[in-house]
Amino acid sequence: MTDSNELALDRQVCFALYSASRAVTRMYRPLLDELGLTYPQYLVLLVLWERGEVTVKDLGAALELDSGTLSPLLKRLESAGMVRRRRAAGDERSVLVETTAQGQALRERAKSVPRQIGCATGLAGADLDGFRAQLRAITAFIDNQHLALDDTEENA
Repeated sequence: MTDSNELALDRQVCFALYSASRAVTRMYRPLLDELGLTYPQYLVLLVLWERGEVTVKDLGAALELDSGTLSPLLKRLESAGMVRRRRAAGDERSVLVETTAQGQALRERAKSVPRQIGCATGLAGADLDGFRAQLRAITAFIDNQHLALDDTEENA
């Protein structure tokens, strides 16, 4: 096989992204272990630290997680004393999530995580910002293509 082979593993964008994702997640593991968090729990707390109280629906949208994945995750965070869930007063179907004092206190300990991860990537400053922007652009482009395909299928 030659490098020009379109099916060579090292030419696949999907495998490069998959490998990079696994490597980055591996970098997070020891840092998050010190905080007593899993990676998905850390992501939930990031949203809550940034936005404050949110609905489960909005949290799922922000993290691109369905309620079947998010509910057990929130239950574990609640059992650990990090978050609190309650029904919205105006709409009993809506569940609100917020950090507890314990979850909020963890924010201070977590502040060094992004810097440590940034250093571990070998990218700094504008390079890291540019890389993040490229990943977001790829995601947005693919999501828009997927939406366009869905619209085409619905109109067929």
